[in-house]
Amino acid sequence: MKLMFIKLGKAFAAIRRDGIFVGGRRVLSYLLVFLKTIFSFQSGSVLIITAGVGDSAIYRAYNQAEELNMHGIATAVMIQDNPFLPRFADRFKVFVFHRTLYTPLVARLIKRIKEQKKEIIFDTDDLVFETKYVQRTDHYKNMSYFEKKQYEKGVGAEILTDAAVKVCTTSTQFIATKLAEYGKKVFVIPNKLSADWLKMADGLLEKNRTEKKAEDRIRVGYFSGTIGHNKDFSIISDALVKILEKYSNVEIFLAGPLKLEDKFRKYDSRIIRSPYVSREKHFKNIFNCDIILAPLEIGDEFSEGKSELKFFEAGILEVPIVAARNQTFSEAITDSENGFLAELQEEWISKLSRLIENATLRKKIGQKAREKALRDYSTQNSHSEDYYNYLKSKL
Repeated sequence: MKLMFIKLGKAFAAIRRDGIFVGGRRVLSYLLVFLKTIFSFQSGSVLIITAGVGDSAIYRAYNQAEELNMHGIATAVMIQDNPFLPRFADRFKVFVFHRTLYTPLVARLIKRIKEQKKEIIFDTDDLVFETKYVQRTDHYKNMSYFEKKQYEKGVGAEILTDAAVKVCTTSTQFIATKLAEYGKKVFVIPNKLSADWLKMADGLLEKNRTEKKAEDRIRVGYFSGTIGHNKDFSIISDALVKILEKYSNVEIFLAGPLKLEDKFRKYDSRIIRSPYVSREKHFKNIFNCDIILAPLEIGDEFSEGKSELKFFEAGILEVPIVAARNQTFSEAITDSENGFLAELQEEWISKLSRLIENATLRKKIGQKAREKALRDYSTQNSHSEDYYNYLKSKL
């Protein structure tokens, strides 16, 4: 019952925030997947159980399943709301719980898995398993009452702290160090682009870039995704105002529910807003940008745990990025080679200026970023052999 109210609260919040058409489409997509899972009779080696159908679930459940299947490990995905969930304990050998709320259904499934002495793995791509991290974020503060209910105890904390759970998987080394504090063996499995997404990107790259905008316009894009990125964006807001003052041909593209500070009102005519869109439209929006921004609140542990997906989503489309100089982006980006790293305002201004003024540099950095994305961030070319071997040892 509690989970139902949380889901209804999230649905209402999506419709209120994004409108009845956009928000309603997101709710409908969940309902369709839910109905599909009720009639699922899947079986195999690995089952990934996830809480929903959003971007986090797509990356950590569906794309990860695609990756494992490509490496000969039969993997399926199930959302946790399936009323027949406990029955799947008999059909699989390894169970990965991704950001799964601990409900009576989940508890019954775990009980049956333990009785059969099968493997349970905890997966997360954010520091949502401890309330001390998530409850001080902007994202949490802007949630509805029912949305906040899912974070009362930490998402999946009961699973993580279960003595039967010996292994965790996560998206970044930073989160891995936090999970290791629980005495778990941790595999870092980066987020990856699916085969279908690569086809979308290839299709966009085949088009002539002169068709997407006037040549003299430079579009700088920021994709917030959720309601929790106001602080991240504020880190570079002064720098962006100076960029807008300095370059009259620069426009800012903002995707997601970002609240802009008053100092941007002067430039309203050069700021383009976009709500939540489909994955295909999302890639097209990135492609239509000349530069992508990825600021993060430096020193904030929740922000530090974020993955580098903004880098490789832009990179696969040959769009250069300027990103926060934190651990994760520093591990992914070679500064001035396949992207730029920045921390101080002066750095953001300097590196954005270099890209704005130099089309050749934008192209060179973008091409190098695509090489990196293809090499390290696709399900088709993944290389987490230690994890694959571990799973195979449990089958």
